[in-house]
Amino acid sequence: MQKQMVEIVWEFKVGLGKEAKFERHYGPEGTWVQLFQRSAAFQGTSLLRDKEVRGRYLTIDRWKDLESYEAFQEEYAAEYKRIDGEMEELTVWERRLGVFEVVL
Repeated sequence: MQKQMVEIVWEFKVGLGKEAKFERHYGPEGTWVQLFQRSAAFQGTSLLRDKEVRGRYLTIDRWKDLESYEAFQEEYAAEYKRIDGEMEELTVWERRLGVFEVVL
């Protein structure tokens, strides 16, 4: 059975006045993408800004398959945790909405 590409979707509420910094770090050229690009299985990130609710964003991280994403999480756990801690001051809250399989 062929493995399916997955997209991991996160929702963020960004602190007032911290939007530009958040967009730099979470956008398609940002800090997170620089980390994720260490894996050949990483396919890219989309950053979406809500037009109706100020400070609400979604990120969509595309991976070759779920196994590759999980292997990356394990291999880079310490660095992931460090970056997450550094970015914490930008957000009021964040939550993972889910891991979605791309329907072909």
